[in-house]
Amino acid sequence: MKRLISLTAALLLATASANADPLSFSSAKKRLAKLYSDNQSSFYCGCDYSSVTKESGKGKKLAPDWSTCGFTPRKQEKRASRIEWEHVMPAHHFGQHLQCWRDGGRKNCKKDPTFRAMEGDMHNLVPAIGEVNGDRSNFKYGMLEGEARVYGKCDAEVNFKAKRFEPAPAVRGDIARTYFYMSDKYKVSLSKQQRMLFEAWDKADPIDQWELEKSQRVADIQGNANPYVK
Repeated sequence: MKRLISLTAALLLATASANADPLSFSSAKKRLAKLYSDNQSSFYCGCDYSSVTKESGKGKKLAPDWSTCGFTPRKQEKRASRIEWEHVMPAHHFGQHLQCWRDGGRKNCKKDPTFRAMEGDMHNLVPAIGEVNGDRSNFKYGMLEGEARVYGKCDAEVNFKAKRFEPAPAVRGDIARTYFYMSDKYKVSLSKQQRMLFEAWDKADPIDQWELEKSQRVADIQGNANPYVK
């Protein structure tokens, strides 16, 4: 059955649109680093991470501890040594609905207020190992048959030819509820196939305590919770 937004969810989204204080992507990442300070675990692989001094000796970065999740780099060890903030719904997906994107891509949308709000929406951002974030790119989520693991014990699979990425079962519901939120709030269309997949993932992977906590913490900062996380 097609999932329909409830009246309560619709009211929450309407209130959010009126009260939200949009953050830039840069500001959102800084806020998220603090928001996750007591739950520093990478999204796709479940690696613990912490703040460490950069190789240059100047400044700090968030770095994953591969040993905590059995991660091994596929190809880019340097990028795999840092945590990046991943858009669950890729910028390409939500941006292509805007005229600024059609006129010149992401760079051309930097000053567009709607794009900036979507790009900096913290409900759509999660901490990911840099290499995994890069490999996922703007690939759609999906199920991959017989795809070999390429990140050691990390339960994430990627098919570059098919441009598909399969996440671990433990985060599939989180992904689904993020897509429902982004679709409703910013009027981003989902294909019938995508919606069916996410409805199945939503049921198979129920909301957990951290998902609830994150939604509330984001609401405290940007003015709106994810109505699908309650």
